[in-house]
Amino acid sequence: MSRLSTILLLATTAVYASVTPAHESHSENKLPSNRWYHEDDHPVHALFKRGPVGDGIVYPAIGTPEWSAGFPPATADTTTLPKPWVDALNAAAAAGKIPDIPQSTSTNGMDPVYPSGYDPSSAIVCSSTAKCVTPGDVWDAPPGVIALSFDDGPLPASDQLYQFLASHSEHATHFFIGTNILLYPDQFKTAFETNQDDIAVHTWTHPYMTTKSNLEVVAEIGWTIELIHNSTGGRIPRYWRPPYGDSDMRIRAVAKEVFGLTTVIWNQDTDDWTLSEPVPLTTPEKIQQQMTQWLTGPKTPGLVILEHELSDLSVKSFIDAYPMMVSNGWTRTSLAQLDAGAVYQNAWNSTSQVIPAKVGDLAVKPPARASTTSAKPTETTAKK
Repeated sequence: MSRLSTILLLATTAVYASVTPAHESHSENKLPSNRWYHEDDHPVHALFKRGPVGDGIVYPAIGTPEWSAGFPPATADTTTLPKPWVDALNAAAAAGKIPDIPQSTSTNGMDPVYPSGYDPSSAIVCSSTAKCVTPGDVWDAPPGVIALSFDDGPLPASDQLYQFLASHSEHATHFFIGTNILLYPDQFKTAFETNQDDIAVHTWTHPYMTTKSNLEVVAEIGWTIELIHNSTGGRIPRYWRPPYGDSDMRIRAVAKEVFGLTTVIWNQDTDDWTLSEPVPLTTPEKIQQQMTQWLTGPKTPGLVILEHELSDLSVKSFIDAYPMMVSNGWTRTSLAQLDAGAVYQNAWNSTSQVIPAKVGDLAVKPPARASTTSAKPTETTAKK
């Protein structure tokens, strides 16, 4: 389905820009792991440590000038990229791990188009915009499971969502935009510290990723990961969702080979992002009809619905559909906690142990993580 409009509304507050973008739908695969972040002995930590491995560094308090210092205020700057990121990209390219696929172009917010001779549905390109599914990407949840996730936060509309999730003892994965984290640190803290929800990457400025160069892709992902890393006690997300679901074999490879990320798409989309647009593509009533169809229908595959914490209306669409998820017997879990059919709710939180990173191959698997017993926050502890 073509995107009718691209919303990258950069509303400048101080020197930062809140990104409230547009979106699109697609459809299929399964999560290979159940941790939203890399354990601290994963070698990707070496790309972000600001001191020796295991130095026990104390990062600046979220929301302070010291915390935001050094991050690009709007665009994903490529001129000041940390050398380890660039070195990792160059090493992956030299090893033949980054496919030589040309950048696409997007005009007036329409689907990206590749140069002549490059079929987006081919195995060489395999564009997720063209609904080409690559093993390892996440499109579906296990049967009977609805994977809860929300894009584009943190934003003011997030407050209502976080209070609702906490009051119903639910966790979700939040695919955050880097510049929005800078603008709305209080909402970020509620999601991570109060609700102990799962944090994932939605790039720095929400662009069509296949239109970007390899170095620009590194900047969009890398700055976002570092900000999350510095805001969560050193954790590094394992999952990212490309804006508009726009990825291909080149973009997947950069995300995986440089940062160890798994690409997440979706199998249903309500177009809830347009509810706050001047000319919406949907209505609350239509979304409820879609949700009713999906939630009362077959449970194979499980559901990965593209939803947004973008506006009060989009948040309300989830809240209105939630009772059907419960009454129809769906197992609800944070998307990042799916594990090859097994569901682990409330299993991972912001107080888990941080282990020093090891320098080595990105293929090294993290060790087993000790369980934690932190209680799920209640409605009264969630940010109002």
